[in-house]
Amino acid sequence: MSQATSSDDKSASASPIPGANKVPKTERGRRTLRALLNAAAQEFGEKGFHDAAISQITARAGVSAGSFYVYFDSKEEIFTALVRDMSGQVRDFVAPRIAGAPDQLAAEQAGQAAYLDFVRSHREIYRIIDESEFVDPTSYREHYTNSANRIAARLKGAMERGEIAQGDAEVRAWALMGINVFLGLRYGVWSDDDPAAALADAGRFIADGLSPKG
Repeated sequence: MSQATSSDDKSASASPIPGANKVPKTERGRRTLRALLNAAAQEFGEKGFHDAAISQITARAGVSAGSFYVYFDSKEEIFTALVRDMSGQVRDFVAPRIAGAPDQLAAEQAGQAAYLDFVRSHREIYRIIDESEFVDPTSYREHYTNSANRIAARLKGAMERGEIAQGDAEVRAWALMGINVFLGLRYGVWSDDDPAAALADAGRFIADGLSPKG
């Protein structure tokens, strides 16, 4: 491990972002770590993992190489941290929209729309997550498995409340996530088309599949 230090943060403890070496104890340290992750998203998103460079990440972030090595030992480490950080960003962006919905059908539709909103302003997420399958398969699998687990938990609760038809929550969770991922690719990454009509049709598709029968 590099022994480089920075005045940003000299404390060592478990990091809230897996892959980072330290937890920032100061506001300056938190800004530095955030700047590094944002810069890494730009660098990896534009160039891909293999062509990205630590020197360019620090240049984009406006920090020294020493500051980088306070938090990460390698390009692989910041990439792993970035995948998990972006997963958390998606979760935190979508959760309030879901929480404000009146029932589970509306919640899934709101979640779908929120995910698409996130993708349209963070298009680099697709390249980064796709590359993680080969750079860090564990993080790649965690990204999708954790998302599916959250959806399945919501569906189980909705079935218990009688808001949706009975069925296999895990299977439905992966199916819903697949719809979201590919709608995001089509309407969030590949084009700037207004997604309103697509979301309305997908919402009806979800409602028809999940609504209680009879």
